[in-house]
Amino acid sequence: MSATANKNKEQKSPPLLELRGISFAAADKPIVSDVDLTLEQGEIGAIIGPSGSGKSTLMRLIAGFELPHGGSIMMNGQTLSTTEHSVEPENRGVGMVFQDIVMFPHLTVAQNIAFGISRWQPDKQQERIRELLSLFGLPGFEDRYPHSLSGGEQQRIALARSMARRPNLLLLDEAFSSLDFVHRQKLVPQVREILKNENISAILVTHDHNEAFVLADQVGIMQNGHLEQWDTPFNLYHKPGNRFAARFVGEGVLIAAKVIDTQKVQTAIGIHSLDNSDNLQIGDRVEMLLRPDDILHDDESDFKGKVLQKSFRGSHFLYQVQLESNEQIFCLADSHHDHRIGEWIGLNSNIEHVVIFNDIDK
Repeated sequence: MSATANKNKEQKSPPLLELRGISFAAADKPIVSDVDLTLEQGEIGAIIGPSGSGKSTLMRLIAGFELPHGGSIMMNGQTLSTTEHSVEPENRGVGMVFQDIVMFPHLTVAQNIAFGISRWQPDKQQERIRELLSLFGLPGFEDRYPHSLSGGEQQRIALARSMARRPNLLLLDEAFSSLDFVHRQKLVPQVREILKNENISAILVTHDHNEAFVLADQVGIMQNGHLEQWDTPFNLYHKPGNRFAARFVGEGVLIAAKVIDTQKVQTAIGIHSLDNSDNLQIGDRVEMLLRPDDILHDDESDFKGKVLQKSFRGSHFLYQVQLESNEQIFCLADSHHDHRIGEWIGLNSNIEHVVIFNDIDK
């Protein structure tokens, strides 16, 4: 094999989606600011953040409904958007599913699904419709009308319609928020499995980090138009990049800590080793992140905390306890350990990932 052939073989394909320095403003107010993001073929991403953080605007930019005021959007190495040029939404190979389920009431389920593949041969259309209905657990629904479907069934049909033409990328803008908790619990992991089987990449916008964690391979946190972190769900929970990410993803508190040598900090719950002590000096006052699963209830422990609040969650209790230092932390306990408010209970450290924030991480 020639050197040229070897080089071509080793060349990596461009990512499915790449955002470089994407910015957008409305009435001179920044909405999205300098966002970089990469999604590989077959990957599922999610964007979370508070209301007004720029999540939905970012989706509209990717879909082509808005023109960026800075940066570029590329798909499979081809430019979709710059400040001067934009490929029309219908020509991007992007499907969208919105929070509000929009179906044509006068069309059957089969006709609704076929809407985006009307140029296909009739036999190919019918084959794809049957395939999608089977994937979504709705075989035999071809002749049903939208008014006869439950909300969960309508959302499945909306998803099937958006996937019918096998888009390069599927955008889900709060697509599950109109469903109740039970339906979301069932549908979200099912949609992940279907997307993976179809090798369709997707990005979900949601305010619910649990929903994002179930669906996505990569999750981004937005605040004030900035993408604060783009990482795996595991890393976002255990290794948040700043205080905002730490507080937004999962329950947790920050307690005072002091650097006592190059690899250790001292806190009200003991001395803990650091994974990374860069930019820290002995004597520095910092903060350490504690998740509820970092502290476990232990009747035999001499280290105590006073129960301030408790929440029964079926398989376990979540206690909020006050330490002798007056700092408040969370603690998990098995469901049969039912303690009273005001009672002092034993605590045990279960910290595997020490996350430290100093002044520059705010």
